[in-house]
Parts: sequence; C-alpha cells; structure tokens
Amino acid sequence: MATFSLQRLYYDGKPQTCTSGKTFQSINPATEEVLADVSIASNADVDEAVKSARAAFPSWSKTPHVARARILLKAVQLLRDRNDEIAKVETADTGKPFSETSAVDVTTGADVLEYFASMVAGGGLNGETVQLREDAWVYTKKAPLGVCAGIGAWNYPIQIALWKSAPCLAAGNTMVYKPSEFTPLHGEILADLYTKAGLPSGVFNVVHGAGDVGAYLTAHPSIAKVSFTGQVATGKKVAGSAAGNMKYVTMELGGKSPFIILPDADLESAVDGALLANFFSTGQVCTNGTRVFVPSNMKSDFESLLVKKMQYVRAGDVMDPATNFGPLVSAVHFKKVSDYIKHGIEQDKAKLLYGGLKKPEPASSSTFEKGYWITPTVFTDCRDDMRIVQEEIFGPVMSILYYESVDEVVRRANDTPLGLAAGVFTQNINLAHRVIDQLDAGITWINSWGESPAEMSVGGWKQSGVGVENGRRGIEAWVRTKSTLVDMSGVVATSFTKL
Repeated sequence: MATFSLQRLYYDGKPQTCTSGKTFQSINPATEEVLADVSIASNADVDEAVKSARAAFPSWSKTPHVARARILLKAVQLLRDRNDEIAKVETADTGKPFSETSAVDVTTGADVLEYFASMVAGGGLNGETVQLREDAWVYTKKAPLGVCAGIGAWNYPIQIALWKSAPCLAAGNTMVYKPSEFTPLHGEILADLYTKAGLPSGVFNVVHGAGDVGAYLTAHPSIAKVSFTGQVATGKKVAGSAAGNMKYVTMELGGKSPFIILPDADLESAVDGALLANFFSTGQVCTNGTRVFVPSNMKSDFESLLVKKMQYVRAGDVMDPATNFGPLVSAVHFKKVSDYIKHGIEQDKAKLLYGGLKKPEPASSSTFEKGYWITPTVFTDCRDDMRIVQEEIFGPVMSILYYESVDEVVRRANDTPLGLAAGVFTQNINLAHRVIDQLDAGITWINSWGESPAEMSVGGWKQSGVGVENGRRGIEAWVRTKSTLVDMSGVVATSFTKL
C-alpha cells in the first residue's frame, strides 16, 4: 500500500491531473515497499506546463529584484521550518539515512536559495558602465532568458531542484522542472512550498516521467535553457539536442575523481577523508574520490587503519540517528554496482580488501532481507587500466592505487576523460597548491572533501560538464547581456562624410 498520495503534475500554481492516465511507482530503497503512484506527463501535459511558464514570464521577469528576493526568502524560511518533515520524505525516497538528509539535503538547498535571493536583492544582477570618451559610453544590462527546463538527479533530489530553481527564479526566469523518476516525491512538495511563499502561478512547474518526458521537455521550442544533472552519456545527448537548437545549457555530469594522499599527509586525517569521499551517501555522489592514490611506503599503515575504521560505516535502520550508510537507490542501480564489484573480483583481478557482494552487517536490529543493500567495498593494488578504476560506478566502491612520486601521481590522476573533482591531503600547503593547480578538475579540495557551500562555484572540466552552478558565477548562467552604446556628440561616426 502506498505511503504517500498520488503525486500529480504541478502548473498554473496548483496540482494537475495528467492526461496520459498513466502512472509509475516510487519505491522505498530500504524496504522495496511502494511509496506512491506518480503521474506520467503526456506531451500535451508538458505543453501545458510550458505554456503556464511562458504566461508567467513577462510579469515575473519585470518584478523588481527586491520583490523577487522577498518571495524567495520566504520560501527559504518555509524550507527551514519544514526541514525534518521534508528530510523524512527524502529518506524514504532515496534510502539515505535521516541523519544525512536532515543535516545536509534540505539545509544546503535552502542555503543556495538564500544566497541567490540575497545576491539579486543586493544588486548582483546590475550591469556595468564604461566611459568611452567625454560624450559617449557603453552600458550593459542583464536580462533573464525566458522559460528554462530543469532536469533533476536522484541522489540529492530537493537539493538539486533548489540548486537549479534558485538562480533561475532569482534572475527572473520561469522553470519547468522534471524530477528523476527514481526519486520524484520532492517535486510537488517544493512547488507547493514556492506557491505558499507567494511565487506567482506558472513561475515554477513540475512534470513527471522518465527519459522520454525529459527529452520532449528539453527539445521544446519554447525552452530557452536546459540545466541537467546526471550521467555523462545522457548529458551528451541532452547537450547535443539543446545546442542544435541554440539553447543555453548547464551540464553537471559524472566523474572519476582522484583523491591524492601526499607523502607527508597525516595518516588518520587521510583515512577519514577517504572514507568520507567514498561512502557518504552510499557512494552515490558524482564528486566522490573513488581513485585513492597512496604513496607506496604508506601501503601497510594505510590499509590497516582503513580496514579498522570501516566499522564506523554503519548500515541499519535509516531513521536511526546512528545509521550513516543506507541502501542503493533502486534495483537497477543495485545490479549495476554489483556487476562492477563482480567484474573487479573476476575480470580485473583486483585484491578485495573489504566488502564484496554480500549484504552489509547491520549496526542495529535491522534486517536486510529486502531493499537494495550492499556492503561498502574496497579494492587495493589496483591498476589504472582496470574497469573499476576507469569507469564511474556511482556506488560505495573504493579503488586504492599506489605511486612513487608526485609527478607520477599528477600524471595518472589526469589520465581520464572526466574532470569533475579532485583533492589532496598534505601538511605542506605550498605543495598542496602546486599539485591542485596541475589537476584537471573543476572542483577541488585541500585537506577536505565534498563540501560545496553556496558561495563556491561548482562545475566539471572535460566530459564532466559545461558551465557552473552556485557562487557568483552561478547567476551568470541564467541571464543574457545586452550592450548599448550611447553617443551624445550629435556627430554620426562614419566615413561617408561630405567632401
């Protein structure tokens, strides 16, 4: 029996019944129980959502920045007031422990909304003026793009929805948002919350469905920009379609990020960082540092301490405050990750240091008879050409690689078509900066991993993405610039003058 009511589409400022008459089910990854039936948008439904957004755009785009900010800041307060309530929905939908969703998912999304609302209220969308000569100058104006499409991901549902909608709406655009079909329950919640905050009808709209719905939405002729978060292969298709129709795009895609422990690093801090970079959110984080590079002379000490600390990765009842490791998000993803682990053992012949294909040992009275549970896994003595080292697994699978010199580790770390994130652990801050500067990645950390505050622009290099989200540059992805030259001299500058 479903736990939540039918999840409907949302446009024109209210829930809407789909015309397709079709639904899909949202499944609890921890128990395999049905959470809700979710309406599937037909092409006609998407057209109506886009129409709603188009109708709302002229008024919203002309709403003064401060007035827009007031509404969005009201939504921030509602998010924070309802933090635990929404976090429980996220836990049910994603399988992530409540200890994580209550502390990270809603909170960080609200922070980004507050950041961009405050930015536009404080003049962050003002243009610039350039004096050319005494009687002429150029001024620029930043204008919103129009109706934008947001395609969400399943690992951080409401956070990603807010990362996309916050700068979009703050800049004066309207949005049609499609959640992932694996984690859709936040969509109607966020739309209703925006409405309660005072957002006009049609400014934020939600449609549900799988890839075909997303493809129709992103190819829609009335969509000015597409913001997509997901895997590289899908992102390439979305970006190709958008570029062919001259749409703006932001692509936040996958990675196979190097986590580099330099020779002088504090061992305990490095091991703690490696655990965080591989097993937080059950490894389902695009920036995870899954290629852990360790100096050869630290091999014994590193592996010994790592195995000892694996006890602190605790699977169990996802609502138990002590649980920090949940199931994978779906049956499809469970098979994918399991197949990678099997390949690492049987084909790559990597040494299995911890975990494998068995179910995890519960840290509480929970049982794992049902649900998409998998043991956190560590392979060691890995080679760069192994499939588990080359390809993004998007699960709790760490690959340890050993190296001899700093020049060697930089070269090997960059030997990948992806370039999302990278990080180093060291007590030599000068060396840290030199190594970071050589790494081909758009998001980097020194003696830390994973934190992405609203003030920090994030975006991948190479095949890991196009554009950035968050930070001061994040708002620029949602506006276009108009330049105007003003000449007060009364003399037309031309070579066609009288003789």
